[in-house]
Amino acid sequence: MAAALALALGALLVALGGFLVAALAHRGPEGPRLAVTGRAVAHRGGAGERIENTMEAFENAVRQGCDWLELDVRRTRDGVVVVCHDRELWRQSGRHLDVTRTDFRDLPPYRSPLEVTFAPGSFSSGRDRRIPRLVEVFQRFPRQPISIEVKDDDDDLINEVAALVRSFDRAPITLWASFRQRILRKCRRARGLLALLLWYLGLLPRLPLPEAALLFPLPSTINRTYFPLPRGPAGHALSRAAAALVLRPALLQHLKSRGLQVWLWVVNEERDFAEAFGLGATGVITDYPGRLRRFLDGPSPTPGGPSPTPRCPSPSWGGEPLPPPEKGGETGGKGRKVE
Repeated sequence: MAAALALALGALLVALGGFLVAALAHRGPEGPRLAVTGRAVAHRGGAGERIENTMEAFENAVRQGCDWLELDVRRTRDGVVVVCHDRELWRQSGRHLDVTRTDFRDLPPYRSPLEVTFAPGSFSSGRDRRIPRLVEVFQRFPRQPISIEVKDDDDDLINEVAALVRSFDRAPITLWASFRQRILRKCRRARGLLALLLWYLGLLPRLPLPEAALLFPLPSTINRTYFPLPRGPAGHALSRAAAALVLRPALLQHLKSRGLQVWLWVVNEERDFAEAFGLGATGVITDYPGRLRRFLDGPSPTPGGPSPTPRCPSPSWGGEPLPPPEKGGETGGKGRKVE
């Protein structure tokens, strides 16, 4: 009994702690809202098809028709804002270097092939292995919506990213997926708990919702691609509890009716795409933008769903024309073809 209660409590804390991982994108008369709907969001630029967070990955994701790019930023020792997920570069490069203690010119190239974090045992490769600067991404894709995750509790980093967003006039198409400032993070978690509690009490319509989006993990991927607990019954129970507590279709519909977008992450398989959209998600964050594009362009997999016309038209953006896709489809490491 004690173990069951501990598991239930753990599931509740995970569900509530991540409920409103949201951020202000821009302010308007009705509060911050995003200018572009995110049906397809490329996680780290589409880490399953090209090496994560590289310009080649972003090019590929845009070519596949993603509405939004998702990326991570840190600041080097010499003050350059770079697009990089890990602070310690061993996983990504095979070298024990701290991004924040390394000058930009000394950053090593990425490994190729590189294992996909949310698809263990799968690898991506590519010609581009360079860690880019955020300003390069903004210059290359001036009108492409981008979700930025600020990885460090660093006021200089936050201020420099904000200055870049302003200088490129990107406020309506930029989502700050996370400020990692300790106080703000705690406040958002407390607000998530409040919102969920008010939903169950029928009072959520009275709570102002200034957030632009709700980002939440798809619970069914727990114990398959995301492992907060060891594999086994505990992970299965956790996924069911999180889904039952948070991913209520009526709740998601209420959030969307009030202008929030609902993105579920990290969703990489067709069955999970179908589940996410079936729950009422606005869109999904994926490592495989090509796979998601084929799903969105195909017939609806659920009875009564949208018509079998393309459901996520390719966005227009302000960069130069993209090169045609490489022959041979999407390739993973070790000679495997990734569909």
